[in-house]
Amino acid sequence: MNIVILAAGAGKRMRSALPKVLHPLAGRPLLSHVIDTARALAPTRIVIVVGHGAEAVQKAVAAPDVQFAVQAEQLGTGHAVQQALPLLDPAQPTLVLYGDVPLTRSSTLKRLIDSAVEGRYGLLTVTLDDPHGYGRIVRDTAGYVVRIVEQKDATPEQLRIAEVNTGIVVAPTAQLAMWLGSLRNDNAQGEFYLTDVVEHAIEAGFDIVTAQPDEVWETLGVNSKAQLAELERIHQRNIAESLLQAGVTLADPARLDVRGALVCGQDVSIDIDCIFEGSVTLADDVTIGAHCVLRDATIGAGTRIEPYTYIDGATVGAHVVLGPYARLRPGTVLSDEVHIGNFVEVKNAVLGVGSKANHLTYIGDSDVGSGVNVGAGTITCNYDGANKHRTVIEDNVFIGSDTQLVAPVRVGRGATIAAGTTVWKDVPDGVLVMNEKTQTSNHGYVRPVKKK
Repeated sequence: MNIVILAAGAGKRMRSALPKVLHPLAGRPLLSHVIDTARALAPTRIVIVVGHGAEAVQKAVAAPDVQFAVQAEQLGTGHAVQQALPLLDPAQPTLVLYGDVPLTRSSTLKRLIDSAVEGRYGLLTVTLDDPHGYGRIVRDTAGYVVRIVEQKDATPEQLRIAEVNTGIVVAPTAQLAMWLGSLRNDNAQGEFYLTDVVEHAIEAGFDIVTAQPDEVWETLGVNSKAQLAELERIHQRNIAESLLQAGVTLADPARLDVRGALVCGQDVSIDIDCIFEGSVTLADDVTIGAHCVLRDATIGAGTRIEPYTYIDGATVGAHVVLGPYARLRPGTVLSDEVHIGNFVEVKNAVLGVGSKANHLTYIGDSDVGSGVNVGAGTITCNYDGANKHRTVIEDNVFIGSDTQLVAPVRVGRGATIAAGTTVWKDVPDGVLVMNEKTQTSNHGYVRPVKKK
């Protein structure tokens, strides 16, 4: 099967320089959702018709299984499909989709394709409570489709028809090419409409068959930011319902954003306003507090993530405690039972089993052993202005508050670093390290006061 995805429109009502099909839905371009649906049907060819912002669109969705046809002038949907014809296999049927209709299920399209076997012309239609503005599906007394009538051309009786055209069609490619070549643009817009092909198919004696989606929202397109927001909520609601059915506890299903793939184990609990981006896996008994952001992360069983924690590109072990207000940056690996507390940032570092950094600390480019305690205000000084250097802290080290570890440096097993120490030399195992300090008292000191 050939699949043609129309993605050439400018989307003027979006009021944006970004091509319409690249506006994000759940963190990914609208067009990417349509391509994923197309791939699920295992087609032999996928051809995307681009026009407005063609270079940006091609760059965003380029892939080995995708070809592009350019519609230099946007002269209608029929004209757009014509541009794709040289790239299609004429011996296979062609399914036409739209780059701004992102939520159509592959099961719905499969039903349409199955109904249009043996050279039939298939239309995806939908029945609406308010069909105003849509082309009506006109049937004869036997129930066969005889034409599609646009709103402006419909009679009062036809305007009462609730079944409308979605624009998604499947047709035999060789015949489709001939019918497209016969289209006329003698209409108010001066465009060649794909919907007009139906009349050519009927005149040629082809059976017109229809299928309908399970849900109306499968056929909704995006022409404005308001419609984009509406589809975002529909999509997120669908994700939330799937998670609830799988046993995930959601504090409020309406306040969840999944912008990628979220896989959850048993007894996972997610509080309000959490965002999941990229690929995120939550093992059994994970608890996510409110207002957390997780991107491309793997979280081990029994881990508790307190509110306002930000995790990006990190792997977290089992029974870890994170946050509140913690930040894990790419390359972070936390072993089991690690504690990372409030206002602690970890970047490109590995922490061993049971190590803790509970307050106001930066750990970057470091290898931290097991059972290490990192005091409040500790900083690994990993950047010399040109290069990053690594800090190594071996097992069972105790680091006092307000310590600076100037990399490259190694702290030996069991060492103790006194509070307020700057460490710029390697520390042997088991020793106490401190900088020389002298404390004095001035008994005659008078604190300054503001002048009135």
